[in-house]
Amino acid sequence: MAVPSWLERLRAAGKTALVQDGKRKIHYLFEDGKEMAEEYDIKTGQLMSRKWREKNTLGGAGKWQVEVGEPTSPLLGALESELITESSSNPIFMRKDTLSSFQWRIRNLPYPKEVYSVSVEKEQRCCVIRTTNKKYYKKFSIPDLDRYHLPLDAAALSFTHANNTLIITYQKPKEILAAEEQLQKELKKIKAANSGDGDCKTQ
Repeated sequence: MAVPSWLERLRAAGKTALVQDGKRKIHYLFEDGKEMAEEYDIKTGQLMSRKWREKNTLGGAGKWQVEVGEPTSPLLGALESELITESSSNPIFMRKDTLSSFQWRIRNLPYPKEVYSVSVEKEQRCCVIRTTNKKYYKKFSIPDLDRYHLPLDAAALSFTHANNTLIITYQKPKEILAAEEQLQKELKKIKAANSGDGDCKTQ
């Protein structure tokens, strides 16, 4: 069974914890040099954001890539943002999980619910959003299932539409719920620094 392999990677990674603004922030440094940063709500244990970063070709730190949470906006004044500004009416795709499910929200989609279809492509290991009016098409994967080598299950997928937002929900499999519970227990053991304490404490 491959489930422990990702948990083992998390256990083996160097971890730093910081408690700030009602969130527990965990920074992981993996043996291959990749970094992962997560933020959890202290009261609920809910994952609020997850970002990844790896070294660029010159060995310097690359840009953070958001997996869960609000997409990062480019820094104001950066050359790209002056030249190319994304329209505020474009669809905005983001992931925002709950304790029991993976969840994605696509804002600025004004079409009624019956226009959308969301399906699982098992061979390509992804989910696909289609619209009958051909106005929106999106493929996305679920990295958590890939990391735990679990199959995609069409029965776990559902969607709803409200306030110009398409909300897609995928119920977490029991293997992931059990692994997340184990991980939470371990993260709570890390000595966390408070925001005013200067350096973070590392495991």
